[in-house]
Amino acid sequence: MKKLMLMVAAIAVVGTFATAPKQADARPKYLSEFAKMYEIAEAKEKKCLVCHGAKEDGKKDVKVRSDYGKALTKALGKKNVKVPADIIKALEEAAKADAGNGKTFGDFMKDGKLPPAAK
Repeated sequence: MKKLMLMVAAIAVVGTFATAPKQADARPKYLSEFAKMYEIAEAKEKKCLVCHGAKEDGKKDVKVRSDYGKALTKALGKKNVKVPADIIKALEEAAKADAGNGKTFGDFMKDGKLPPAAK
């Protein structure tokens, strides 16, 4: 009887953790600094999709990064940078990266356009 109660308790604990909502891994400071730097209206609409890809249903897929997202990730150098000055520096560095056709990502953004999705 004791074994059965322990097994039921263990299953309940595992079930609780398995069904618990996953913590969001959002980086709102990145988008906030991007929006201040470039003032691109479409960025407010696209939000995370400025750097991340989208599934066929249009929902974001944080596992997929656009070429600009990859350049920004490289410029940041680590996960979850929170210091605004470090984010700004990384945004400036990512803007210098090649976007294809002889343009940088910064060239697009200076023209008020979001970085292209892929080269």
